Amino acid sequence: MDNKTKPTIRIWTHVQLTLFLLSISLTLTLGLGIAFYIFVSLDIPAIDSLRHYHPDTASIIYDSAKQPITYVSRENRTLVPLSAMPELLPKAFVSAEDSRFYQHSGVDFWSIIRAFLHNIRSGERGQGGSTITQQVARALLLTPEKTYTRKIKEAILAYRIDKTMSKAEILHIYLNQIYLGSGAYGVEAAAQIYFDKRVQDLNLAEMALLAGLPQAPSRYSPFRNFKLAKNRQLYVLNRMAEEGYITPTAAQKAYEKTLLWNPAKEGPLENNYFIEYVKAYVQSKYGNDALLTGGLRIYTTLDQNMQKAANMAIKRGIAKWALRESKHADTLPQAALISLEVKTGYVRAMIGGTDFEKSQFNRATQSRRQPGSAFKPFIYATALEKGMTPATMILDAPIQFRGATSTQYWEPKNYDNKFEGPTSLRNALVHSRNVPTIKILQQVGAPSTIELARRMGITSPLVKDLSLALGTSGVSPLELTRAYAAFANNGELPQAIFIEKIVDGTGKVLEEQHPTFTAALDPRIAYQMTHIMEGVITEGTAKGISSFGAPAAGKTGTTDQNVDAWFVGYTPQLTTCVWIGRDQNISLGRVETGGVAAAPIWLDFMNQAKAIYPPTADFPVPPGIVLLPMNNLTGKPGTSLGGSVTLEAFREDVPPWPQEPPPPETKEPPTP
Repeated sequence: MDNKTKPTIRIWTHVQLTLFLLSISLTLTLGLGIAFYIFVSLDIPAIDSLRHYHPDTASIIYDSAKQPITYVSRENRTLVPLSAMPELLPKAFVSAEDSRFYQHSGVDFWSIIRAFLHNIRSGERGQGGSTITQQVARALLLTPEKTYTRKIKEAILAYRIDKTMSKAEILHIYLNQIYLGSGAYGVEAAAQIYFDKRVQDLNLAEMALLAGLPQAPSRYSPFRNFKLAKNRQLYVLNRMAEEGYITPTAAQKAYEKTLLWNPAKEGPLENNYFIEYVKAYVQSKYGNDALLTGGLRIYTTLDQNMQKAANMAIKRGIAKWALRESKHADTLPQAALISLEVKTGYVRAMIGGTDFEKSQFNRATQSRRQPGSAFKPFIYATALEKGMTPATMILDAPIQFRGATSTQYWEPKNYDNKFEGPTSLRNALVHSRNVPTIKILQQVGAPSTIELARRMGITSPLVKDLSLALGTSGVSPLELTRAYAAFANNGELPQAIFIEKIVDGTGKVLEEQHPTFTAALDPRIAYQMTHIMEGVITEGTAKGISSFGAPAAGKTGTTDQNVDAWFVGYTPQLTTCVWIGRDQNISLGRVETGGVAAAPIWLDFMNQAKAIYPPTADFPVPPGIVLLPMNNLTGKPGTSLGGSVTLEAFREDVPPWPQEPPPPETKEPPTP
């Protein structure tokens, strides 16, 4: 055969075979990689949501001075823009967490390789080599489990994020989203929890400490391990110096700077009854999610100085009770106090019990306790509306009412079991006489009294029989406070306001509450009642607090067996109600009347309140009122002031004293 027609046999060399197999392997690997990438990508969430970053943020409840009193949240986070943060703060986190943040495209492959080799050597998956961008992707778009599949998804997302968002936008999300321990999410919450500062007020030492927390917030918490926290702080400061953000000298000075901690704590416990009342209102109107995640700004009427004064007054009052009732001091009573600004209706202080941690039941707003004689002013105001005057005389003498059967009788008595005979309406209220009050209620009628009480803000059910005179229908301290505020405010009933304004996370005002009043009582009658109830403090059942030394009026209340003790008192500026009693409805003790148990708490609180509300002139006298001397014992005109003769308030259109009947006409005998 010719050599030209011989078949050519190609013999593969070892090198050629190796290259061929390698190319096949690479092709297969690349194909599998692409297929795996496509498979993984199908399960990767879109990053559009990051463009409109609105994380769950804490709602903040403020006091009347616009100072935060508590944060309400699932995650304690307050969103702040990057521009509101100190310039060095982002640099501290970048130095500690991702030094090549500004160079890489979302994924730092050198860090991944370094972490991979470390994990191979250690046999663990302790290091992840995650960039700040990857941490953002994981926190907002992925689950936190440590698997290689998740790491691949994380890397893909980080790359996409870096291509669609600026580095500043990524840092804004990261610094607001990251968990920094002790319940703080984001740098603003962390600054407040650790240092009691706004983030813009942090110094370099504080910034470096916060920047050291993300790797292990619990481990490096200064509240748990100060030494480890300082070591981590030093690491961050050194990294910042290496990156050129600060000088080594600045790093050293920051490390040596004394840190002033804000101890991990809850807000003052005395605020909690008020806070829970506000939270319940917001939840009922806007929903739980809005409160916990909506970043609401809730501006309340609470005056924290007044609240502290209320808390101290109740603690001291209960302690004084324990000294008097040492035999029963093993079970301390409960107490409530609520104080409302007369001219606005703003609730400045509210205590719902003696220990919020033991009982969250708010006795200032939720309880319905018998007010006893504290209900009597509504009966006397009704009597004045019906034409009676402070000089109207009522016979304080035994009285008997037939019961349900012929053998049953009700024989009401006065607290002291004595009868005074003819008693002026003024004295009957000042000295809280039961029998004259029942007789007045007989004349004016329970329906009329209930109608007036409704006008004055009493919404609780009221009995329609004569026991109403003894305050047997339960009411709340809040109801009584509003009603007495109408006496103080010329008959204008204020709406009780706990919240001035609520603003949502975008700055939109959801609601504003302004002082609102309803005409409940003739201003002249309101003043007459005030004038009489001033006598309760100067000479009546609350004379034990006559040392107050400023214009004030009020009424004590004591129920059967001394189960409930009340004092509701007011000045031209404030109306304050105090209740003391036991949840079990058992006696406070033999001597524990409203004047003994409740009034001193009122006095203690109001004396402290003088620093905020200095005493003013007396209650203003409305037009149509005349002040005339009256003998309070006889109800007749007085000749000179002093003793039982005082100036009493009368309406110009109602004769102050009953007119003497004209003498009978005498006819002359006819002339013969």
